[in-house]
Amino acid sequence: MNVLEQGWYQKHRWCALLLPLSGLFYLLSAGRRLLYRLGLKKTERLPVPVIIVGNITVGGTGKTPFTLWLCDYLRTQGYTPGIISRGYGGKVKAPRLVAELDNAALVGDEPLLLAQRSGCPVVVSPDRVAAGRFLLQKRPQVDLIISDDGLQHYRLARDLEIVLLDAQRGLGNGWLLPAGPLRELPKRLASVDLVIANSGYSALAHAGMTLQSGQAEPLLPDAPPLDPDTEIQLVAGIGNPGRFRRSAELAGFKIKHCHFWPDHHPFQADDFNMLSGPLLMTEKDAVKCRAFAKADWHYLPVVAHPDLAATTRLTTLLQKLRSRYGTQSGTD
Repeated sequence: MNVLEQGWYQKHRWCALLLPLSGLFYLLSAGRRLLYRLGLKKTERLPVPVIIVGNITVGGTGKTPFTLWLCDYLRTQGYTPGIISRGYGGKVKAPRLVAELDNAALVGDEPLLLAQRSGCPVVVSPDRVAAGRFLLQKRPQVDLIISDDGLQHYRLARDLEIVLLDAQRGLGNGWLLPAGPLRELPKRLASVDLVIANSGYSALAHAGMTLQSGQAEPLLPDAPPLDPDTEIQLVAGIGNPGRFRRSAELAGFKIKHCHFWPDHHPFQADDFNMLSGPLLMTEKDAVKCRAFAKADWHYLPVVAHPDLAATTRLTTLLQKLRSRYGTQSGTD
């Protein structure tokens, strides 16, 4: 956790020095949203339903594992979903269909992981409307689009909004960026369709979700498995590395040292020059490190498990969505 994040979540008083900048952030973001409400900025609707999966805070909330779960769930409901993403950390300027062998430095780490794991087509572009149109052009069988981390991208019209919260860290000091971790004020949660608290209870959420770790997997094919009795070096470049550490400990790993970088860190081989012995990292980091990985480097996959309240509410929302679009989507 960097100094700024420590201030947010440990509620250090010096964060108040940044409140004037937070006021400016509020004026700009609220003004932009008002322009869309008044129709002065155009909202564009795609011909298929759009589900936003996002958050109102910066940093990790479990959005990627939830999106993977959502893809599987939507298929059980008769949909053929696709995913669009900004491709944060990548260099793509025009819409691009992500291939499983793409470089994370080009398309972004989360889109590459989603392309490898979801079984859904994934398109990245800073312009999510253009990404959606490109996706439907390239994969016309897609009848529902998941917009990854697009809650504040108001140009794209949406049918459902799902927000993930970190129940353990909450909303920090409750202030907007940069004095706090909030992208939008907490009252924004009242207008979304489903709020899910990750790894704990939150009074702000409709439902909950847990993350379950799988067995450690090697980055290189045919590499030997990781001996659970071996001390490991923990590596992460994610929004909430503390949660990853807790997951590794719950999985039984003995952690010798932790090495944490900022979220979406563009890992290079030189980052590991001073590290030796078995390494354990997140799956999101593994997609950036596989090209220069060693035989004793492993990643820890996690699987999202939304609770009954989440699946029940989501099923009801999808039924309403299906009736709104008729036979255009969600049919066998």
